[in-house]
Amino acid sequence: MEIVTTGKAIVSVRIENLRDVYLADEGALPEEEIRAIDVTEALVDTTATLLSMPRMLVGKLGLNRTGTRTLRTSAGTFQFGIYDAVRLALQGRDCIVEVAQVPDDCPVLIGKVPLGLLDFVVDSTGQKLMGNPEHGGKHIIDMFLVEN
Repeated sequence: MEIVTTGKAIVSVRIENLRDVYLADEGALPEEEIRAIDVTEALVDTTATLLSMPRMLVGKLGLNRTGTRTLRTSAGTFQFGIYDAVRLALQGRDCIVEVAQVPDDCPVLIGKVPLGLLDFVVDSTGQKLMGNPEHGGKHIIDMFLVEN
């Protein structure tokens, strides 16, 4: 099995409106009213950076635009919208991450930032995600403090 830092895989994910999650935690919104989507064929691509979602799904989740960033693709550079953070869950792990909106003909795309937060790597031979072997497959986030 070859484990690499670049690769692609198809995964199933659940994406929830984080604002709704917080409201439900406070008792101000019934849990069944949390806006969420289940995506059965999200593309993991370690050459991408963010969690990107088609415009239609961003609208379905009721996310608000929070800014604009520049996107670099093989076709050139473009401006795109950044939207509210969501809770992204897959394979028993979850993280909180902002959303980049892409055109409706694009798939949900999971890049290296959410992958790092989830502590997954790509098994390029099997084209699947697995827990980071440097952490024994467990969900661990590295944080090192430098003392002066």
